[in-house]
Amino acid sequence: VQLQASGGGLVQPGGSLRLSCAASGTISSFNVMGWYRQAPGKLRELVAIISVGGSTNYADSVKGRFTITRDNAKNTVYLQMNSLKPEDTAVYYCKAEDFSRRRVYWGQGTLVTVSS
Repeated sequence: VQLQASGGGLVQPGGSLRLSCAASGTISSFNVMGWYRQAPGKLRELVAIISVGGSTNYADSVKGRFTITRDNAKNTVYLQMNSLKPEDTAVYYCKAEDFSRRRVYWGQGTLVTVSS
């Protein structure tokens, strides 16, 4: 299984971006999919996750600004990011977990830069 993340770029504070994570296989087999980020000099941290049933969880720092969704028909997970702040600048990674096979998959990162 391969995960392809895209949608990063340079945006001004207050702006929006939508990240996409396209899987080479069916995402309905993954119990949980999510987005993580890593800023320079910092550890990778959870941003948002979504279960196969559609339950979501967000980091406190992004609640109310970011929305994670999944489109099983397109085998894609999205992260809509609004009201972006400079502190959101990081490389964003998508992750998929298959509990039954005890497998974890990571996509390559996509860089988000929030700057004026």
